[in-house]
Amino acid sequence: MKHIYEAGTEKNGQVLLLLHGTGGDENDLIPLARTVDSNAAILSVRGNILENGMPRFFRRLAEGVFDEQDLIFRTQELKQFIDEAAVQYGFDRNKVVALGYSNGANIAASMLFHYADSLQGAIMHHPMVPLRSIELPKLTGVACFIGAGENDPICTPAESKELQSLLSEAGADVQIHWERHGHQLSRTEVEAAKAWYEAQFKV
Repeated sequence: MKHIYEAGTEKNGQVLLLLHGTGGDENDLIPLARTVDSNAAILSVRGNILENGMPRFFRRLAEGVFDEQDLIFRTQELKQFIDEAAVQYGFDRNKVVALGYSNGANIAASMLFHYADSLQGAIMHHPMVPLRSIELPKLTGVACFIGAGENDPICTPAESKELQSLLSEAGADVQIHWERHGHQLSRTEVEAAKAWYEAQFKV
């Protein structure tokens, strides 16, 4: 997968897995990652799917309607890529924290839904429930931040609350942060994610 890797300042420190939104690429979230943790390593990945020329991490059939088979395949593909990247670059595979927005947040959620050991934590800005047809693995010890919009037309409040509930029931420690900026990523949401991250991983 096309990607950027930047080593962190601390040996065996956190690795931020950056997962862009529809139409983005591997450069988009690097400034955001540096805001959240300037010392972490960065593994920023470009989605392998194109929708009208716009990169995505998996196919969809319509707005808000996922191609579930492709989602499952692409989730496995991404996890395998991270496993291989950990060997290639020598980072601690157990310290990968996803930082995703929209489509990228959705595939981060899908990794949590499918693999107990895929992520140490996840910052998911405006994610949806990736699948409703599977039993989640045990996610005890996994920390999750959900950035949600009270007036998000794509990811409704009910969707955000359902994702929070599903992850919590699987044992994850989930915090949800509400904004009123639609599907947009606001500065205050970024600051809330940073504060959450520091409380979880920098104490």
